[in-house]
Amino acid sequence: MSTGIIELNDENFEQQTKSGIVLVDFWAPWCGPCRMQGPILEQIAGKVEGAKIAKLNVDEAPAQAAHFGVMSIPTLIVLKDGQPVKQFVGVQQASVLLAALEDAKA
Repeated sequence: MSTGIIELNDENFEQQTKSGIVLVDFWAPWCGPCRMQGPILEQIAGKVEGAKIAKLNVDEAPAQAAHFGVMSIPTLIVLKDGQPVKQFVGVQQASVLLAALEDAKA
């Protein structure tokens, strides 16, 4: 995994997402589309000042996925100060994700 992407789990989720802007990718290693999304996230990591990119394996942290109502993966949620402001289901292109992160800064 890229050094610019944070690996989330039940223990660090709240700490990593409670302040600022974080794009969380809810994924699983067995999910083909999730594996397609990974390189796109690596492309955008560090491109939006003040925004973090993170991944949460839903098999390892099902309670977090349930908390956010994740029914399909990949689901990508932009959090601002711990609250969801934008959600995508399915593989998203870098330009879409960058725009969502910029919008969240406003």
